[in-house]
Amino acid sequence: MVFITGGTGYIGRPLINALLKKGFSVYALVRPGSERKLPAGARPVIGNALDDASFAGSIPSAATFVHLVGTPHPNPAKATEFQRVDRVSIAAAVAAARRAGVRHFIDVSVAHPAPIMHAYIAVRQEGEALVNASGIPATIVRPWYVLGPGRRWPLLLVPVYAILRRLPATRDTAERLGLVTRKAMVAALLRAVETPPVHGVRIVGAPEIRQAISSQR
Repeated sequence: MVFITGGTGYIGRPLINALLKKGFSVYALVRPGSERKLPAGARPVIGNALDDASFAGSIPSAATFVHLVGTPHPNPAKATEFQRVDRVSIAAAVAAARRAGVRHFIDVSVAHPAPIMHAYIAVRQEGEALVNASGIPATIVRPWYVLGPGRRWPLLLVPVYAILRRLPATRDTAERLGLVTRKAMVAALLRAVETPPVHGVRIVGAPEIRQAISSQR
């Protein structure tokens, strides 16, 4: 069984579809009135992602918890939203997961360090620290930018990335902050659900995300 927050979003909907096709039972946290936005077959759980008390009792025990809630289209001007949404939601998710006794927690964070988006990265690092401290076996997925419908402008940077990967001084940064597709993200998350760590925290960076889609071919 899989419990998902952010299931009606950019990554949530295709991930739920992929999980259902694999035979998983999917419980998705939604706000009142958003049930119809979920893919058919997902089981809606009405609650508030910023309030763990509103949904902790609806998480199946020993489930895998996938946390996808976050500020859409993050940019440096949204620092207040990062605090209000991203920071509060990951704290609520971890608290609810601990109360429910989930067996595996998956958090979509962000690649770091990076030369920009410092406020966003700081909040996401706080979230990672909460996950680490929870004691729940976990997977932290760290994309930088996820390409997909309506989100393709960074393709203009592909030639720049190619050059940076060839230079020893910038190769590691170019790999860490590399672009990934939404299909690759879904593949990486699906793999994480299917292969939970026995203990500790597993980190999945951009190279591993890209590898996940390659291994499906």
